[in-house]
Amino acid sequence: MPTRTFHVIFNANAGTALATGITETALAEMFASNGLTATIDADADRPMQERIEEALAGPADTIVAAGGDGTITALCGPILGTGKSLAILPLGTVNALAKDLRIPLDTPAAVAALAEGVEQQIDVGEVNGRFFLHKVVIGTIPGLAAGREYIRTMPGVSPKLGFMRYVFRRLQRTRRIAIAIDADDKGKPRVERVQAVAVASNSYDEGFGRILARERLDGGTLTLYVLKRLTFVDFFRLASGMLLGRWHQDQALDVQSVGAVTITSHKGLLKVMFDGEVETLTTPLHFTIHPKALTVLALPPLPDTQAPADEAMRA
Repeated sequence: MPTRTFHVIFNANAGTALATGITETALAEMFASNGLTATIDADADRPMQERIEEALAGPADTIVAAGGDGTITALCGPILGTGKSLAILPLGTVNALAKDLRIPLDTPAAVAALAEGVEQQIDVGEVNGRFFLHKVVIGTIPGLAAGREYIRTMPGVSPKLGFMRYVFRRLQRTRRIAIAIDADDKGKPRVERVQAVAVASNSYDEGFGRILARERLDGGTLTLYVLKRLTFVDFFRLASGMLLGRWHQDQALDVQSVGAVTITSHKGLLKVMFDGEVETLTTPLHFTIHPKALTVLALPPLPDTQAPADEAMRA
């Protein structure tokens, strides 16, 4: 079997990279110490698109996203159909896809894991020509996420307490939005007044501590989560239900598996949380799924009797 080669696109501004002070030199030493051949691109002054094009044109068979979920999503579309695979060094704040793939969150361990990584084909979601790997959310949640990003790099406890006050104020003032949902283009779209809607690639699991975790990444479906309301009572009930592993049947939530869905609003633009990044998209939003379209490096499957080691981290 030929030796795998890596081209690493390093985002030094990602959450964990900033917190731990990981440098280009440190990354290069980690790869070398594990006997891995890698080119490290840490040039943040160049446009991301230019850096990605250089990686795809190079000889490496595996492109490594060394950053957060935003960096990973930026690489997804360009890699599709190239024959190259995607690997992840989780250096972000949430690292959702890395957790689903059981990639260690400790950077030296994640680099070492690349040596034993196995290729896995996973689904890719698409909305209005943009690819996503986890979920797209509209409604209340993107506003909360924007507040999280504002305090992310601020030191100390005070900004975190300020963020909690911000969350409670937003919950007090939040308003439902009117949207039309046309799932699988069947019949007349249903009109809903909702607090938030999430469209996820595959579905989130239930189970103790498995908060927004996915065991299956290649089921070939989208899952529609419609949050009809979000009072303080709903917030705490839903949060505790997620922690305890019983939330799909929550009275404030509708869950539906679909092959495609279109979401229409009277607003021409909607703020969304796009794989963890807050963006603005033009409506209507047309969602589809591309089954097993992306090749990623993941750890070998665990024996059926062995539980994932990072369940506590998920909670």
